[in-house]
Amino acid sequence: MAPVVVEAVAGSAAKDFKKESATARLLGSGCAGVAELMIFHPVDTTAKRLMSNYGRVTSASMLNTVVFKDYANATLPRKFLSLFPGLGYAAGYKISQRIYKYGGQPFARDFLALHYGTQFDNAFGKGTGKAIMHATAGSIIGIGEIVLLPLDVLKIKRQTNPEAFRGRGIGRIIRDEGMGLYRGAGWTAARNAPGSFALFGGSAFAKEKIFHLQDYNKASWSQNFVASICGASASLIVSAPLDVIKTRIQNRNFENPESGFKILGRMWRQEGITSFFKGLTPKLLMTGPKLVFSFWLAQTLIPAFDKVL
Repeated sequence: MAPVVVEAVAGSAAKDFKKESATARLLGSGCAGVAELMIFHPVDTTAKRLMSNYGRVTSASMLNTVVFKDYANATLPRKFLSLFPGLGYAAGYKISQRIYKYGGQPFARDFLALHYGTQFDNAFGKGTGKAIMHATAGSIIGIGEIVLLPLDVLKIKRQTNPEAFRGRGIGRIIRDEGMGLYRGAGWTAARNAPGSFALFGGSAFAKEKIFHLQDYNKASWSQNFVASICGASASLIVSAPLDVIKTRIQNRNFENPESGFKILGRMWRQEGITSFFKGLTPKLLMTGPKLVFSFWLAQTLIPAFDKVL
């Protein structure tokens, strides 16, 4: 007698398994990373420099100095070029990060769907359970992102504190600093867990609750765009306080490190609670579109590549 095959109902977390090929996930996420880097690297530099600045920016001239540093009085083209420091580190980090995050989250989702999909459905209900499973997979991948931390540290230092390099190449820095390049790993994981949960969860909830999609891969480019806005906005707001601390840990000179708790205490005493949201406005207005763009592109390209491969 043939075994009875029980198919999970539409909207079930248990059904959300192996929607795309590994090659499609790699190509879609990689293309998203390359496109984001080429368009938004100057925006990222600006946001990092604002977050790294101690004290309040009270005038346009002070803002000019904070953003353009030694090139504050240079010509406009030279100012623009000064926003591309550490492009090599940025390329290594950003493309690897997007492949890991956007391409890796579906693998974590597959694992959860295969082993715990029914539990998500039972705990949260079908549909909501699937969206929370997507968010949980994103959070798991976000925590693991700390393996790429050395490239992120080098990129941020190059953007905000180039004096830390003092003519040293990447090989010499790795030999000299060793595990010091993982400074701030705990704070990075603490930022990434809720941030990635909100990113993938916000997108999944938009597709589930706004567009009532049973198969998220069937979202149109415009639906992916709206879902990406929801996810990116939630992610940036949730992760903002820890992102400021993480950035300040990473932009200090190699020989003068400072713990996250010391930075947190000084920020609270000297700058107040608003300091934990420094750079949030430019991140929402400038870095937000960067995240929306890359996330939208990855969500659109991965199913597209899967169809043609």
